[in-house]
Amino acid sequence: MSIPEILRDRLRLPVIGAPMFIVSTPRLVMAQCKAGIVGAFPSLNARSPSQLDEWLARIGEELAAFQLANPQAKVAPYAVNQIVHSSNNRLDEDVALCVKHKVPIIITSLRPPAEVVSAVHGYGGIVFHDVINLRHAEKAATQGVDGIIAVCAGAGGHAGVLSPFALVKQIRSVYCGTIILSGAMSSGADVLAARALGADLAYLGTRFTATEEANAADPYKQMLIESGAEDIIYTSLFSGVSGNYLRGSVLQAGLDPDHLPEADKAKMNFGTGGNTAAKAWRDIWSAGQSVSGIHDIQAVDVLVSRMEREYAAARASFYF
Repeated sequence: MSIPEILRDRLRLPVIGAPMFIVSTPRLVMAQCKAGIVGAFPSLNARSPSQLDEWLARIGEELAAFQLANPQAKVAPYAVNQIVHSSNNRLDEDVALCVKHKVPIIITSLRPPAEVVSAVHGYGGIVFHDVINLRHAEKAATQGVDGIIAVCAGAGGHAGVLSPFALVKQIRSVYCGTIILSGAMSSGADVLAARALGADLAYLGTRFTATEEANAADPYKQMLIESGAEDIIYTSLFSGVSGNYLRGSVLQAGLDPDHLPEADKAKMNFGTGGNTAAKAWRDIWSAGQSVSGIHDIQAVDVLVSRMEREYAAARASFYF
């Protein structure tokens, strides 16, 4: 297993809370870090670079103070997601702010992030890049990323279609760095299974949307509880990139989830949250197939404690 130095002895569970548009704000991120897992948010969740500057200062100061007051606690570092795409006209400014605040982990999406890697490595940070296939993983590896996130079938948001059994194995055949697995996980036993597959860390988003600290509307959280894996639809309509969304939210927006047109990739636009009148992620709610394992809404620390027990129990159950 390959765990970056920045994470060693700082995690209660080998888990990263995936950055989610709108849902992930400092409140959720800091709760995750204080609970001993990596918390992350997309830089575009801050309405402006000046707000991002404030958020980064607040997160850094509060986590440092919490660690000082709780020296025995495992307080995880935080991460910021950067969309490396032409429609993100804030990229350069947001990356500069991350450099200013020395954000420990940067998570990049879409285009191979050579310039981001150089900037982050310049102050000692690390970069994880998300991919949906082997070709994208090979490109990311050539950029010098410190970890590759395998976004597999069933993951919330922009997801791939490959089984984790296939994609993790393929990535490991060409990459010796950290592999993070994303796709349909909701319990501590799922996290252990991810490690058994060969991943170093698990990447969970949907499960943390159903927490008290998540910046999601109550109807959104309730729909997560009431939905099953069959209620997740896969479409490129809302952002130009294929992703998974709650069927119920598509219906609420007045659309037919069984007859959605394909989007024009040339119209991808992440800076405004989508390219239709019904916006991902404001109106069309993202979720992965892990909704099948969501039955309640809890505080992050309570959820992580439960997952820690599940992880240990699953590990102890293997007697052969």
